[in-house]
Formats: sequence, structure tokens, C-alpha cells
Amino acid sequence: MWKFKDLEIDGQVVLAPMAGYTSEGYRKFFEDFSISLAYTEMVSDMGLIYENDVTLDYLPKHKSKIPTGVQLFGSDVENIKKAVEIVKNNAKQLDFIDVNMACPVQKVIKTGAGSALLRNPKLCGDIIRGIKEVYDGPVSAKIRLGWDDNSINFMEVIEELQNAGVDLIAIHARTKKDLYHGLPRFDLLKDLRSKMKVPLVVSGNIFTVEDASEALRITGADAVMVARGTVGNPYLATQIDHYLRTGEKLEAPSFKEQKEYCLRLARYLIEEKGEETAMRIYRGIATHFFFDLNNVKVFKSRLAQELKTYDNLDQIIEEYEKEYIFD
Repeated sequence: MWKFKDLEIDGQVVLAPMAGYTSEGYRKFFEDFSISLAYTEMVSDMGLIYENDVTLDYLPKHKSKIPTGVQLFGSDVENIKKAVEIVKNNAKQLDFIDVNMACPVQKVIKTGAGSALLRNPKLCGDIIRGIKEVYDGPVSAKIRLGWDDNSINFMEVIEELQNAGVDLIAIHARTKKDLYHGLPRFDLLKDLRSKMKVPLVVSGNIFTVEDASEALRITGADAVMVARGTVGNPYLATQIDHYLRTGEKLEAPSFKEQKEYCLRLARYLIEEKGEETAMRIYRGIATHFFFDLNNVKVFKSRLAQELKTYDNLDQIIEEYEKEYIFD
């Protein structure tokens, strides 16, 4: 148990904000997998200000048992303050506000948001101060090591954020230039939590229980953030949580369990988005549930190319199971 301002967080596994993934249905699915904190997908401050329907749709519409924050991106203090007011009036659940200062994608960078903010640590602090003027709840920021290897300035950014009153910092152990390539450099974050005043969450290549345990050991962080490693492998979050609590490693899920997880998430997304939209999105997600199997490439190809309806999904999996699964 650890505290994020007034929030008591029971567990050390945080679900990362992932564009195209962590919609409300996706977060609801993860309620069963030992997640202790979650974020929305990135929400544009200007999208909210211009009342864009797609942007407003990112805001939580129902209550979740997982403490959930709205992650904003922007680069202008006044615009972010306006966006926060809109979030306060429209989000059905708002446990905290997070500011994305980590996204390395060009369409975000070119607006001065995401990782671009790391080049101006003072502005990072000013954004947090601005939010604090209009919002009383917990405020966090997600950052990276720096812009590139010649400007690794995360300690300067952390200092500015803490001086501004930030309540939690999450850090991805790569630079903006690294994108998602290569190994995360947790060694640069050695014992970082002991040098900070607020809780620390770390992320980067968390694909196994060992990855999570090692990242926490090196950094001393309060929690680890899972992202790509749990796409199609949600039970990893449960495995990490269980190991950190007990020291016991849980067995990997069976094919039948993975099948059930795959179908369950599909139902949640259909409930949220309607069958046609959900299944179009699911072509890029369903394939991740199945790995280390006989003739799995053909199976995945069918899911990616033929998937149109829930019944269709069920049928493709059932046909593969009858031919290749014998447990």
C-alpha cells in the first residue's frame, strides 16, 4: 500500500496510458487483473476546448474500481487549465489529472507537447502549477530520461515538477530519440526514489515478472507501469502483482484461459464501441493473445484479415482449437 496524495494505492502494477488501447472497455477488462492505477488514453487539451466529440469520448463515462486519471497533453498553461475545467465537468470518474510529457510521436511533438516539453523544464513546472490552480485532486506527470543522449535532464525536470507541487511522477527509461527501441536504461535511474519527495512509477519493456522486479529493485520505485507487455497477455499484471506480494511465481495461462480472456475483452469493446468498430480495432489486438503455438502464423493471419464479428472471432478460435489444441 502506498499513497498518491490522498489516494491509497493497493498494489504495484499500473496500467499505462496507451493510445488506441486504454479506452474505457479496455480498462474495465483489466479490473480483473490486479491493476492498482490506470489512465485514459491521451486527451488533447485543444480537442476538449473545441468540443471535439472524439476527444470528449476519451473521458470516463462510468465508475471503475481502479483509481483512474485523465491524461492530458498540451503545451500552453492556460489552455491546459481550460481543458482541466472541461474534464472536471464531464468526466464521470476523475481520481487524478496526469500530463503527458513523454510521448515521442511526431504529431504530438510538433505541437510542443509530449517529450517536447522536456526541453523546457520550467514550462513543465508551470503546467503543473497551472493545473493546481484549478484542480484540488492529485496531479501527476509522465516523463522520459530526456530528449536525446546529449540532453538527459530528467533530474532537472523532476526538480521543477516537485517544486510545482506534483504528486506523482512516472518515468519511461528511454529518451525521446530512443522512441521504443533498444533496452530501457534503468541503470540511469538507480535509487531514484530515494532522491525524490513524491511517489515514482517506472516503465519500459516490462514483459516478464523478472523485468518488473528488476526495474523496481534498481530504482526503488513505488510501482511499475505495464504497457505493451500486457497487450494480449493481461495475466502478466496478475503474475507481477502476486510475485511482488508473495514471492511466488504463477504459472502462465493455458490456451483455454487465453481464449476466454480474448473473448471477454472483445465483449467489453463491443459494449463500448459497437460491434463493427470494436472488431475493426480488434484485428490488431486479438492476434497478441496467442503465441508459442503450432501453426500460429496462419491462425494470427486469419484473425487479422477475416475478423468482422464476435461470432466470427469465436469461430476462428474454435476452428484452430479443434485442429491444434489437445489438452
